[in-house]
Amino acid sequence: MYDLIIDRFGAERTACVSMVDTYRVRHAIRDVGMALGVSAAEVGIIAQSFPHIGAKHVRDALRDLPELRESGIASLAARGELDTFLDLVEGLDGLPRNRAMHPCGVILSDPTLLDRTPVQSSAQGYAMSQFDKDDVEELGFLKLDVLGVRMQSSIAHTLSELERVSGQHIALASIPRDDPGTFALIQSTRTLGCFQIESPGQRELVGKFAPSTFDDIIIDISLFRPGPVKSDMITPFLHARQGWGMPDYIHESLKPILRETYGVVVFHEQVIRIIATVSGCGLDFADEVRRNLGTVEGQEQTRQWFYGKARQRGYTLEVTERVWAVLRAFASFGFCKAHAAAFAVPTYESAWLKAHHPAAFFAGVLTHDPGMYPKRLILDDARNFAVPIFPPDVQISDHMHRLEAAADSSLGIRLSLAEIEGVTRADIDRIVANRPYSGVVDVLLRASVPLPIMESLIKVGACDRLHGIGEADAQVTRRDLLLEVSLQARHRGRSTVKRVRVDKAAAAVGGVMDIDSAEQSDLFIDSPSATSRLSSDTSPSAQVSSHGLREMTARERMQAELSVMRLDVSSHIMSFHAEFLRDLRATRSSHLRRCRSMQDVLVAGVKVAIQTPPVRSGRRVVFLTLDDGAGPSDLTFFEDAQEQFASTLFSSWLMMVRGHVRRTGPAGMSIRAVGCWDLLAMEQLWREHGRDAVRDVIASGRPWGIEGDSDNPSSGGGVDALVVEEQQALSGAAVSRSTTPVVVPVLVHPSGFRQSPYADVRPAGA
Repeated sequence: MYDLIIDRFGAERTACVSMVDTYRVRHAIRDVGMALGVSAAEVGIIAQSFPHIGAKHVRDALRDLPELRESGIASLAARGELDTFLDLVEGLDGLPRNRAMHPCGVILSDPTLLDRTPVQSSAQGYAMSQFDKDDVEELGFLKLDVLGVRMQSSIAHTLSELERVSGQHIALASIPRDDPGTFALIQSTRTLGCFQIESPGQRELVGKFAPSTFDDIIIDISLFRPGPVKSDMITPFLHARQGWGMPDYIHESLKPILRETYGVVVFHEQVIRIIATVSGCGLDFADEVRRNLGTVEGQEQTRQWFYGKARQRGYTLEVTERVWAVLRAFASFGFCKAHAAAFAVPTYESAWLKAHHPAAFFAGVLTHDPGMYPKRLILDDARNFAVPIFPPDVQISDHMHRLEAAADSSLGIRLSLAEIEGVTRADIDRIVANRPYSGVVDVLLRASVPLPIMESLIKVGACDRLHGIGEADAQVTRRDLLLEVSLQARHRGRSTVKRVRVDKAAAAVGGVMDIDSAEQSDLFIDSPSATSRLSSDTSPSAQVSSHGLREMTARERMQAELSVMRLDVSSHIMSFHAEFLRDLRATRSSHLRRCRSMQDVLVAGVKVAIQTPPVRSGRRVVFLTLDDGAGPSDLTFFEDAQEQFASTLFSSWLMMVRGHVRRTGPAGMSIRAVGCWDLLAMEQLWREHGRDAVRDVIASGRPWGIEGDSDNPSSGGGVDALVVEEQQALSGAAVSRSTTPVVVPVLVHPSGFRQSPYADVRPAGA
């Protein structure tokens, strides 16, 4: 978008708006650690453990947040550096750190722009004014807010792939806006990847709401905004919508304004019309009044004026107070209906494409990554929609995810070479330009692929079809190919230095199969004389001979995929824990809808998302999403569960969670968690002590493994010496500058909304 604007108006007339990036806790910890000589690895772990809060709250967070007991900060206390460290971190709070490019501000001017604003180059290479958004408005510049919606690119890719593969041209402007299949998909809550309605909160909301018209989508998008949430409008809306109660219009004169939203204020336009109706002012002045509601001072001024005008127009004090309570709670956090309608268009279009062309839809989402979830969950969702997934292939793949016909004529997705760790666009361009290939040696030599990249391609199956691997009469294995390219590169004098990366995901299933020189003896142990069997033909067309090496197991393939692509393509990681979970009778995500409300369940999966958004109560609530291969499970951890299980909740990747099902509305559902445990630790306990030992730990509601006592299966938990030391260090640091009682702080907004200071206010997925 920036390039289009610059090309249209000229580089001498345009510049991006800047903003001052100030110190918050994570940046402050990293920079203080660097100044004090703390290792980058140690300070990185500490910084990553903190939520996105101001640096001045670092001691409060150490006192209040149980997960920080495992942050590694106790090592600073042991060296006597903790108080100095925290003092310096607090001292940096709010200070300028650097000047950054505003995420959406662009100014337009005449050719004299550079005479009126200092300009510097941004990190992205664009000309950037040193003035911020407020400065440029004061100076009278024309400022554009440019919002990039990646879903638009995803939809464009979806349509182009459909036309390329099937010749089918779809004009989205002409698709029906009342398609039953689309609304059935939305009501089912299977909306991962769909614009605006894929987050855990939105999936629960559409399950309760059950949108059935395009207008319903507009309302849904507007309901899931700070205004309606903070003024607690969602509950009365759903009660009236589902027929559980009657709409409350407060006064008959407001019924025409609130009829479409069942007596609940949802849109900016409704606030403006209510102010105008009750006070008798014009709509333009009513909008100014609405803007004033965002501050305490503005509310005080507006309240006196509003009450006086309402009394003059015959409204009783009781009605006026009720109307004012709604306006005050809504404040300035509403959503413009026109904006919501504009967002509803790509929301509906993405849902329509997922319902009717799932393979093409997922190809677009994987290519442009417009949502909040990791790609491995989107890939798993594609499998659950019966979309075949094909690994990268040097003969077919390029820099995008492509549609490809499967053997049964259905459409599947051929994964992109860009998903492979370390592969650059230049590498992909060379691979594509030199196709077709006769074998791995041909790829290595003609495409000039670096040896580490070549090995990654082989590990994930991108060269399987070149040598018939996977077919019944296959003569060679992936291990044969790995050895061949290594020996060929060595024979030609190429560097065999390789990068080794132990991915957390792969480590969770037993480590990465890295082909480093120090490990080759283990990898090729079946063939001690393999080097002597290097083909004397070292031309690009040379065929690989079998070295007698066994093929990779299914688990090893999955490990390699996670290590190289962070995707489990050939099989889902949870499939390797199926026996354990069956024995414990864990509930699959696909079976949760059969559960009654308040039923006790045990679920397990890969952690794919964790959020701590603001909630009206002011409590800190953690929302967790697990993926078990059959779909996502959404879980809620309130403060009582966080206290004991915070370390597992924030640090484990494979997890088991016990909780109670909460059913709301036609398809609304979530799980209130009461405990969580590291899956690998519990599986080890199962192997060593049996099913009853695991059940005893779960029934006790006590931590195990990370927080608890993993040496005594009957203890139900405990805290080791290191954890005690860290807890003491953190408690001392938190109170070292204060003797006041510990009180968990709450931020109170002018609207009355109470918010935990540790709530994450970033956009979902950021």
